[in-house]
Amino acid sequence: MDLHEYQSKKIFSKYGVPIPHGKVAATPSEARVIADEMGGRVVVKAQVLTGGRGKAGGIKIADSAEEAEKLAAEILAMTIKGLPVRKVLLDPVANITSEIYLGITNDRAARKPVLMASSEGGVDIEEVARQTPEKIIRTHIDPWMGLRVYQARDVAIGIDLPRAYWSEFARIAIALWNAYRHSDATLAEINPLVITGEEQLLGVDGKMSIDDNALSRHPDLAEMRDLDVEKPSEIEAQKYGLSFIELEGNIGCMVNGAGLAMTTMDIIKLHGGEPANFLDIGGGAGAEKVAAALRIILGEKNVDAILINIFGGITRCDDVARGILAAMEQVEVKVPMIARLVGTNAEQGRQLLAEANMITAETLTEAAQKAVAAAKGA
Repeated sequence: MDLHEYQSKKIFSKYGVPIPHGKVAATPSEARVIADEMGGRVVVKAQVLTGGRGKAGGIKIADSAEEAEKLAAEILAMTIKGLPVRKVLLDPVANITSEIYLGITNDRAARKPVLMASSEGGVDIEEVARQTPEKIIRTHIDPWMGLRVYQARDVAIGIDLPRAYWSEFARIAIALWNAYRHSDATLAEINPLVITGEEQLLGVDGKMSIDDNALSRHPDLAEMRDLDVEKPSEIEAQKYGLSFIELEGNIGCMVNGAGLAMTTMDIIKLHGGEPANFLDIGGGAGAEKVAAALRIILGEKNVDAILINIFGGITRCDDVARGILAAMEQVEVKVPMIARLVGTNAEQGRQLLAEANMITAETLTEAAQKAVAAAKGA
């Protein structure tokens, strides 16, 4: 789950990262009041979960409260990369002398978080990595020990930061690490961390991504979710604890278990079909969750057939069958459905579906072949 700039910077500030004392406005009149409080000269920044805001005209400087109101009206009317701008952040204009990139993310290969910094701040770090990778200094963080002061200072030296800023840089890096760790983040970055004319370090922009699987531990962060960037089907799936990702094919998949779901998608492709989604109902899904999953799949316009592949370990196959039948009573089914049930109470589940004139299969290969044929027939 990605957070907006103003949300990320609020979390950073909580852990001790110095940030501008900005405020958020949802209307031009609110922007004018905020700019007046700040003395008139402010930067007006679109709050939207995509990059390229500046190039799209979503970040502008106002020299007065009246101009801030005008610019806020223009930005709030924008759509950037398909996303509507619903709020703007107004920050005091910083006296910037140089810009630094500072971020923490997961290094899956090393199985550790990694602190990254670069003297090339204010631009996409991906672009820096592609063109001048030697300008990115990295150090891995031991999850048990945490980020040490000497590591942060080594990074500061690596990016040629003047000695006078080493201690403050280390303090900010450790504060960023604490924000990252305590929020169960997968990314926390300040871009740019600037040196001001007053010889201070200041985080003028921020970004955080939170691990979706950890949101149950952070209800305060879960409330920050921006639904504009998510598809209705994925929002609905989250309500029922389903893992759902929309794809471009035409064979809907409902499976219990991520590994089994990947195998199901692979065998569909092996037999000439294209999966329309990844959907994992989990190991203990009952009838209600199965019904919700089927409603979500049937709500996708590009689905020409549905393959249901259930291994009944914790999940009972007869419960799955009842969920399918319950969903069919709630949603009009216009596409063929093929079900393969194996495991606990599989015979009872298949019998329930057979009585409802559903297509069943005993092996995954058979089920995939029938699903591909049904989709092509549609």
